[in-house]
Amino acid sequence: MLDEQLKTQLGAYLERVTQPFELVASLDDSETARDMRSLLETIQGLRSDKITLRLDGNDARKPSFSVQRSGTNSQLRFAGLPLGHEFTSLVLALLWTGGHPPKVEQDVIDQVKALDGDYQFEVYMSLTCHNCPDVVQALALMAVLNPKVKTTVIEGGAFQHEVTEREIMAVPMVFLNGEMFHSGHTTLEEIVGKLDTGAAARDAARLSAKEAYDVLIVGGGPAGAAAAVYAARKGIRTGVAAERFGGQVNDTLGIENYISIVETDGPKFAVNLEGHVRAYDVDIMNLQRADKLIPAAEPGGLVEVRLANGGTLKSRTVILSTGARWRNVNVPGEAEYRNKGVAYCPHCDGPLFKGKRVSVIGGGNSGVEAAIDLAGLVSHVTLVEFADQLKADAVLVRKLLSLPNVTVHVNAQTTEITGADGKVTGLRYKDRATGAEHLVALEGVFVQIGLVPNTEWLKGTVELSKHGEIIVDARGQTSIPGVFAAGDVTTTPFKQIVIAAGEGAKAALSAFDHLIRTSAPVEA
Repeated sequence: MLDEQLKTQLGAYLERVTQPFELVASLDDSETARDMRSLLETIQGLRSDKITLRLDGNDARKPSFSVQRSGTNSQLRFAGLPLGHEFTSLVLALLWTGGHPPKVEQDVIDQVKALDGDYQFEVYMSLTCHNCPDVVQALALMAVLNPKVKTTVIEGGAFQHEVTEREIMAVPMVFLNGEMFHSGHTTLEEIVGKLDTGAAARDAARLSAKEAYDVLIVGGGPAGAAAAVYAARKGIRTGVAAERFGGQVNDTLGIENYISIVETDGPKFAVNLEGHVRAYDVDIMNLQRADKLIPAAEPGGLVEVRLANGGTLKSRTVILSTGARWRNVNVPGEAEYRNKGVAYCPHCDGPLFKGKRVSVIGGGNSGVEAAIDLAGLVSHVTLVEFADQLKADAVLVRKLLSLPNVTVHVNAQTTEITGADGKVTGLRYKDRATGAEHLVALEGVFVQIGLVPNTEWLKGTVELSKHGEIIVDARGQTSIPGVFAAGDVTTTPFKQIVIAAGEGAKAALSAFDHLIRTSAPVEA
């Protein structure tokens, strides 16, 4: 199952195990079960003094295996093979069960341990989903830390009958005590926050009590991270309030155009962004959504940022870097069938549509790349583009048009996503040249039509463009003195990671310059 290099790496990791635990496999006569047994025997053989393997499990889900520390009631199970993107999740689960401490803030660990109740989680994932590992690892750690939490990680490809019965059309999909709990990316802190109902109020009070910052950055994507590093290097008090550190980068699969990094993926890049910021004296406040911006009452005064949980942060300058999100097509059926056939991440959810018919809305680079990727999985792809020609790079268009199971409709306006019994059944579009209506029968629709800036909370404060972007000058200054902005949320053209990072650095330098000038003594 594992090549020699991977075995060597795994063996080195397992040397960190300090407490004994056992692996208990529930197997059948499938090929997956044979592969699972081989994997578990390899793991046990690498650290036989601490790891016991049993093959007499009788769990209803087969093939599966549990990971349990000796002498505890921890309940963590993997159903199907946790390979691909999930191999790291398996390794971490082994280390945590074996006593190696997780890289998680102690107050979060304490929150998990204090949860009281019966929490039986089931999380469905696919091996190609880059959003799934964070969710799997969060729920796995909860099961290791708290005996009242039971987590089962289910690989959808190995349990297709469950995927069909539960109508799972997007991953990660989390069920709690048999009821749908969450769909899509989430973090350990967010999960605990939903279970610990008093957490928001305690967090708001804690944040409101913080001293004022010299620079407060709202948003933790490439622009916000760069701004934080540049501000902190000036030796000034710097804070970052981010709804999700890394921002939309977390949802990006391949990154091959960030100078000096030949190739990486979005989640790894996001982890590195946060790691770089944490190398400096920066107060990082994760899972914080800004709700209102209150300009300083007088020149040189403090700007306030009110948060959705009721807390308030104050700062002498503020840098807005809240980024953008996927744009909705806004037609009947989109909201109704979201995660029931309507999806936005082809890399995450594409495998769930294997052998089915799907459509991609959007003919830019994202849409064409999505169609190319999906064509290797599904039976047929129909791409629908509003303009009279595809807007993607020529090399991508040539590749797309060479595929035998792809149909392209340009000058086509999507008018409805149809469905029945809670599932997508088709896409309706209008030929803009002739006015003729067409209905394409299919099972999935992937929306890839660009981005919308996250500025709803700023309306009526900073000046926005007709597209909702924050209007900035060459220095990143907004219409409010002391408030700067950077990245995809602004009018700066070309929404690219490298540009956002540069704009974040510029905004931080501009904020520092503003602080110097506004704090200088007045000449006699």
